[in-house]
Amino acid sequence: MAPALLLCLTLGCAAALKPSCLSAQFRRPGDYILGGLFPFGTDTINLSARAEPSLVGCERLFVNGLIWALGMKFAIEEINNSTSLLPGVQLGYDMYDTCFEPLAALQPSLLFLTHNGTRAIGLHCNYSDYQPRVTAVIGPHKSDLCLATAKLFSFFLIPQVSYGGSSEQLSDPELYPSFYRTVPSDKNLVEAVVQLVNNFGWNWIATIGSDDEYGRGAQAQFSSMAGDHSICIAFEGLIPTDLADPRSKAHLKDTITAINKTNVNIIILFAYTKPAQALLRHSIRMGLSKKVWIGTEAWMLSNTAASIPNIQSIGTVLGFIMKTSRVPGFQNYVTDLFTSVQQEKFCQESREATQLMGPDPLPTRCQSCDHVSLGDIWPTLSLSQVQPVHVAVYSVAHALHRALGCTHRACPRAPIRPWQLLHFMNTLPFQVNGQSFRFDQSHGTHTGYKLIFWSWKNSSLTYLPVGDYEGSLDINNSLIYFHTADQKEPTSECLRHCKPGQFREIKGFHLCCYDCTDCPENTFWSHKDSSTCTPCPQQQWAPARSTQCYERSQRYLLWHEPLTIALLTLMAITTALTCLTALLFLRNLQTPLVRAAGGRLSLFALLSLVLLCLSCCLHIGEPSDHLCMAQQVLHALGLTGCFSTFFVKSLEITLVTEFPRCAPSLLHWVTQRAWLLVALCLLTECSLCCCYLRLGPDCLVADYKSLPREVLLVCHTQSWGAFTLLHGYNGCLALVCFLGTFMVQSRGKKYNMARGITFAILMYFITCIFFVAFFATLKTVLRSVTQICTILTTSLGILGTYYIPKCYIILLKPELNTEDYCQYSTKEEPEEESA
Repeated sequence: MAPALLLCLTLGCAAALKPSCLSAQFRRPGDYILGGLFPFGTDTINLSARAEPSLVGCERLFVNGLIWALGMKFAIEEINNSTSLLPGVQLGYDMYDTCFEPLAALQPSLLFLTHNGTRAIGLHCNYSDYQPRVTAVIGPHKSDLCLATAKLFSFFLIPQVSYGGSSEQLSDPELYPSFYRTVPSDKNLVEAVVQLVNNFGWNWIATIGSDDEYGRGAQAQFSSMAGDHSICIAFEGLIPTDLADPRSKAHLKDTITAINKTNVNIIILFAYTKPAQALLRHSIRMGLSKKVWIGTEAWMLSNTAASIPNIQSIGTVLGFIMKTSRVPGFQNYVTDLFTSVQQEKFCQESREATQLMGPDPLPTRCQSCDHVSLGDIWPTLSLSQVQPVHVAVYSVAHALHRALGCTHRACPRAPIRPWQLLHFMNTLPFQVNGQSFRFDQSHGTHTGYKLIFWSWKNSSLTYLPVGDYEGSLDINNSLIYFHTADQKEPTSECLRHCKPGQFREIKGFHLCCYDCTDCPENTFWSHKDSSTCTPCPQQQWAPARSTQCYERSQRYLLWHEPLTIALLTLMAITTALTCLTALLFLRNLQTPLVRAAGGRLSLFALLSLVLLCLSCCLHIGEPSDHLCMAQQVLHALGLTGCFSTFFVKSLEITLVTEFPRCAPSLLHWVTQRAWLLVALCLLTECSLCCCYLRLGPDCLVADYKSLPREVLLVCHTQSWGAFTLLHGYNGCLALVCFLGTFMVQSRGKKYNMARGITFAILMYFITCIFFVAFFATLKTVLRSVTQICTILTTSLGILGTYYIPKCYIILLKPELNTEDYCQYSTKEEPEEESA
């Protein structure tokens, strides 16, 4: 066989010096005509400058398109020669050039829709009995063209079987009810690519597609699947399909520059031959470092891509091609045909057969085919995938067989409308060369893919099969030699699996590219590869980078804390000083100084200060609602007990200094009813305490926000109005005392009783200012500390400014403890102003 092929090849090359009649081989009459749409040419002429609806043509021959057209011709002649498929029936064909351009494909498509025997498309309300020129259409190849033509054919329900349109949009039988294809959809291809990327652990990749339906659709499919498989797309780009546009070069350069910035090692290229070739050329020219290029059958088997100068420098090339079988006898048929088209007798018969169909309506066949030799197409012939075209023709033939009700001996001749074939195409499987095929619900076939590797040896390229995909990917890794120094797969990672206690923090604008960050405090890691940390329940806490939460412990001012011990020590000292002062006053109760200071009223005031100091203990230990209420009530009552005695003394001083004429009579009334005034003050404060308890007393609150690991138990002020009412009364008493004493002066060698009250009240006011500022803002255990410090500061201030000076005189200056120095100090008149 090989010597015969070689001989035919040699004769074909020699005969190519004169024109052949190959262009006359794409139109034949028959009982049922099949239309064919094939890309015989490429590079449309002045498409952008087209100012009128003139004919669209192309410049250069596209060898694969010619081979596919010959595949349809071969299949029809096989069927016509068959004695079992359509016995007694002759299929005809009418093939036209699409130039890879929708505008060029629409004109022959409209021709196919014309009424049989005419050039007109009839306008009817019902097309059930309409008989178009063709019974079915084979093609076109590209998805863009299929989307343009499928709407036309679907309206008339003319079966259209594409041998290359893989767009997922075409999978909707509601939109395209008469569209079928003998190739898998892009969704299957993308699933295979995703499994390949996952197999090598690559998750930082770039995707580039041609700016057409195939490239955009495949890229969109891959983007939608990538996120579900932890694959991060660092860069997405589109290659212009109009490479004659001056802006296309700048666009390609920008694409290569952007890929360089991403530092990816894997590039997935969804593009047809010409855009892919342009990108590869620019990557070599711009010195792009070696990458792993993952391609598809749209360019993987292209000789133009493989023949780019220095193509080996791009790195490693892996890709998927549709799993197809060789069509038996096809290469011999093509060889014989190229020999026959050089013979005048054969050409004359071909022209006569063509003339039986009438004049050719369109000159858009393969005009340049007459100057093509077998040698021109032989390198591509061995690689071109003809089986999809072969199967497409046979699918229509089998449907016609069933629609006509053929037997293995004969077929009845009956008019068949195209729409009548659809039911039979959707049902039973059909056999082609011993292989079974069937259209699925989306009108496609799933033949699987082969993974091939560009294997270079001495500048010779071999397309080496290294794996298969039929739902799952099976790879023989030992056959793949990567461009790395150790010939093992390169790494291309942006993300990684985070460790327990870490979450994914998105890095930059890539949603699937992230850093692993520790979960902060009071949050925990809930599940693998989570993008957030789950907050702990309110009653629990967690350290940083935790995988679980822990129960919070209660926090309040404990008895054994160092700070508490220090405060208790200070309280004990203050209480002891107050008690010692009370004992000293009790022993010297009848002395002039003690009587002038208030006598028994002073003992009552000192007792109130002792109770006030002891109330500090209510702020230590685990709080409760009752303790919270008791804290403020005892604080207020203790101060009232002390300030009520100051009120009596300040009233006496005011009468003596401001109302000397009325003083003798009023002073007797005040001194005789001093205890009544004290009782009235206390009774008023008690009524205010009841209002406080009624309006909004302090209550226990669990604070979960102030401390990270503990629940803080604090006494919360429910009503600041009630709080102000409770403590504001003492402030008013203190203010009245201050106004009655701060301007009082005494003559020389007389004790000024008013000065002690003034300073005591001043200490109280200063302490209150700091207390309010701290108490309103602090929400930790320091809030209790602040209240204790306020109580002790107030007690020590009163003790130090009013009582200690008197103790000093009693103990160290007994000569001043006389009636002349003390007893009549309240009866003195103010000093006269000097003239």
